[in-house]
Amino acid sequence: MGSPSSPDSRGRSATAARDEFPVRRGPLRLVARTLDKAWWDNIFSESAAAAFWQTMSLPPLLLGLLGSLGYLGDWFGPAIVDAVHDKILAFCRTVFTSSVVDQIIGPTVGDILTKGRSEIASMGFLLSLWAGSSALASLVDSITQAYDQYLVRNSVWQRIVALLLYLVGLVLAIVGMPVVALGPEWLPTVFPHALQDDVTWLIHAIYYPATAVGLVIALATLYSVALPRKLPWHRGVPGALLAMVLFLVASYGLRVYITWITSTGYTYGALATPIAFLLFAFFIGFAIIMGAEFNNAIQEMWPAKMTRRERRRWRRLEMRRLAQRMHTEDGYRAWREDNTPAPEHDVEPPASDPEPPHANGKPVGFKRAGQPEPHGG
Repeated sequence: MGSPSSPDSRGRSATAARDEFPVRRGPLRLVARTLDKAWWDNIFSESAAAAFWQTMSLPPLLLGLLGSLGYLGDWFGPAIVDAVHDKILAFCRTVFTSSVVDQIIGPTVGDILTKGRSEIASMGFLLSLWAGSSALASLVDSITQAYDQYLVRNSVWQRIVALLLYLVGLVLAIVGMPVVALGPEWLPTVFPHALQDDVTWLIHAIYYPATAVGLVIALATLYSVALPRKLPWHRGVPGALLAMVLFLVASYGLRVYITWITSTGYTYGALATPIAFLLFAFFIGFAIIMGAEFNNAIQEMWPAKMTRRERRRWRRLEMRRLAQRMHTEDGYRAWREDNTPAPEHDVEPPASDPEPPHANGKPVGFKRAGQPEPHGG
């Protein structure tokens, strides 16, 4: 209901009320501003919506990602499919619980790897691209809302932007996954035999830090390209770091909770695994949206300076507005000159001739006070 006390209206009024006063800068103020903005933006509802669309988009996403690897097997060899399969499951086991991996992700990955190649050229694959981008579209909507730019871009174009981002990410993942899967085993063979053990140890040592850095870069890029009015790329790094930390902490806590509740003998039955997956998906969306809220709070407290390109664009826009205003004023002035009637000049009546004075300098008919009127004869 569109009551005055709706969350959107209250959120806008709260933001306007905050903007009326000088911004106090500090860590505590930054945290308070982030939490306040996230609360008024309904972060829990947005995270739940993102979790739903992530669940619905998982099979189409895996179909587009893994179904394309069948063609790459002709280039990299048939072992690439098995290597990618093992890498995906190994990575998922570090994030999700064993039941989620064994009952949801594992069977879906195996089924797509065996049947996906025949479906990749069908119309269903094209539909899966649209369905698979629904999760990213939900996150793009939430990010633009966190930055107060939700109404800047047309809703149809925003959905197309999400689809384009999904396609770019899909292509990068298809190209990068074989490198990630085979790189740790192939790279040591390039070096001399005496150095192969050291190179192997170094690769295993930097594998997870490199994965974390890649995740931060991907999230910062998402925060940058999702906005209609873009900010500098480095402005998305703090939120990306926060999102990664939040998800790792939430994932660890959720794993501990699921392990504990399973040990007590209380379970949700057949719904336990889907519920666990939804919770993981919820925290993924929650972390990404909270990172966007954090970036927006930083932008409000410490606004980014305009780049040289933005300043040139702003000057061109101001010159265009000034020219349009001058053109409008000139047209209005010309219209007034054409439509204003000429002023009417007042014609004064001719003055009557004054009476000739007498010889003594007094006018005709002049009489003194108290002098009687002359009687005509």
